[in-house]
Amino acid sequence: MKTYSIAKSRRVRSTPYTSRIEKQGVTSYTVYNHMLLPAAFGSLEDSYHHLKEYVQIWDVAGERQVEISGVDAAKLVQLMTCRDLSKSKNGRCYYCPLIDDQAGLINDPVVLRISEDRWWISIADSDVILYAKGLAIGNKFNVKITEPNVDIMAIQGPKSFKLMEDIFGEKIKQLKFFGFDYFEFGGDKHLIAQSGWSKQGGYEIYVENTSSGLKLYDYLFEKGKQYNVKPGCPNLIERIESGLLSYGNDIDNGDNPYECGFDKYVNIDSDVEFLGKEKLKKIKSEGIKRKLMGVEFDMKEISLSGSLNLMDEKGHIIGELRSACFSPFFKKVIGIAMMKKPFWEVSQTVNIKINGNNLTGKVCDLPFI
Repeated sequence: MKTYSIAKSRRVRSTPYTSRIEKQGVTSYTVYNHMLLPAAFGSLEDSYHHLKEYVQIWDVAGERQVEISGVDAAKLVQLMTCRDLSKSKNGRCYYCPLIDDQAGLINDPVVLRISEDRWWISIADSDVILYAKGLAIGNKFNVKITEPNVDIMAIQGPKSFKLMEDIFGEKIKQLKFFGFDYFEFGGDKHLIAQSGWSKQGGYEIYVENTSSGLKLYDYLFEKGKQYNVKPGCPNLIERIESGLLSYGNDIDNGDNPYECGFDKYVNIDSDVEFLGKEKLKKIKSEGIKRKLMGVEFDMKEISLSGSLNLMDEKGHIIGELRSACFSPFFKKVIGIAMMKKPFWEVSQTVNIKINGNNLTGKVCDLPFI
């Protein structure tokens, strides 16, 4: 497949780590929140196997923060998400679908409660800051909304825990999943959470001091040699196998949380107020007409740059394939699809046309692993 370069500009920003990763052999980029996001370091499959066995350092500075602070900060954050945050605690991360008044997904970020009147929304790829500003203005909330200078690096893979312990000591082992605390390196404090966009385990370091962050980046590679550390990035194969959803690919503003399997993050019976609450009550009462499911095909490769229709044996459209890859674990192509009712049942036969060829597969549960 022919490749094309991405022109860097003020509008498509580099990250503090860009010069490092280009020396380390990044082979492709995508754009995420108007920033460069590494998409590959050579073979996707080789990186997949390495991630599942060793440790990788990822430049995920494109995972931007929307900081909301002020006396109405908690009220504004709650207004945007269908998840009840009334019992949230400082020092914790929360996966929170953000929705609009029609219950359409705006984003699916991780929300960090720094304090009761200061929150970070660690966003997927959409302009949440504009949404937050509009709601704040319309509701006359007393808040300040900014994009702080925070550039995340992720340390992912089974050996990440030992590497981070070598650098930050035993205290970091006390972090529970989706917990965060501050850890010192080179005289600076870094917010570190046990989190990351893989199921292999690891941490995300929220770097606010660029100079200190670059020294830490280099030190991670120095100390990680014994663990076979390599540069990496979110891996398409690993994330599809793990059922990690990508906003803009698997889900978007045309989908609601129930269709996407986010039921446990929807709290319509709570007393909290949020946009789209009445719409969600109606959707739950009437039942969903579509559902996100897995699909699998006995194929050796696939290159998907847009959605593809899934059909029944009569040629009627019954779903939409949104993401797909060849899985070395399952030895077949697996994907994430939005299926129409009643065609989302496991083992439902689906047909797809790729490059003029008609292929047959079946529906399966998510996650695959």
